[in-house]
Amino acid sequence: MFSHVMLGVGDLERGKRFYDALLGQLGIAPGIANRNRFFYRSPTGTFAISTPINGEPATAGNGATTGFLAQSPEQVNAAHAAGLAAGGVTIEEPPGWRGDAMYLAYLRDPDGNKICLAYRSPKH
Repeated sequence: MFSHVMLGVGDLERGKRFYDALLGQLGIAPGIANRNRFFYRSPTGTFAISTPINGEPATAGNGATTGFLAQSPEQVNAAHAAGLAAGGVTIEEPPGWRGDAMYLAYLRDPDGNKICLAYRSPKH
């Protein structure tokens, strides 16, 4: 359904440090530069960060969440910790199981974009 997801950032290098750390824990290679953007590619999709091309400040979407799939609860925890160490802020409940089907962690990137790290139990 989707070709890619792109989020606006105010400081491209700061955003790259954050997403390189967070996504690196999920096995995704560091972002590849293309003008005022960095692209992260995986077999299942493309994620990108960009400074806004209209010159206006980057803003976080109210009610928007970008989710990344992990392979285990441990990988969720590692990515969450890496994101925090790279300037993210934890939000909502601490990382953990939501029912018996999903292990989730939420944080905001340095620009306020809401990020979810998710592991889906193979039982469901």
